[in-house]
Amino acid sequence: QVSPALRTPRLPVWLCSVSGRHSVLFGTDSRLLSDWKSERIFHLYFYSGQREQTRTAHLTIDTHSHRWEEARGEGPCSPGQRRPALEMAIRTRWAGATVSWNGTEPFF
Repeated sequence: QVSPALRTPRLPVWLCSVSGRHSVLFGTDSRLLSDWKSERIFHLYFYSGQREQTRTAHLTIDTHSHRWEEARGEGPCSPGQRRPALEMAIRTRWAGATVSWNGTEPFF
C-alpha cells in the first residue's frame, strides 16, 4: 500500500529527462502545490547527479516577465535566443517564464 505522503507530495518534485539524462527538479515551498498565486516568482532546484554538476543549481522562475524585455532584433532560432533544455522543460509547465540561473552556468 502506498503511503499518503507518496500519493500527495508535501513539496513539489518533478523527475525529468532532459537531453536524455535523468534528473530532479524540486522546490522547497509547499505553496506551489496548492496556491497558484505563489507561482509569480519562486525558486526551484535542479540536480542531475552527473559528475560535471558539483552542486545543486538554484533557479529563480519569474512567470510574469515580459517577452519584450528580451533582446530585440534576433529571431527565435538565432544564437542569442538559444535556451538550455532545462529552461524549455520548465516552460512546458510555465509558458513564457524567465529562468535566472543565479550564478550557475546554464546546462545546454
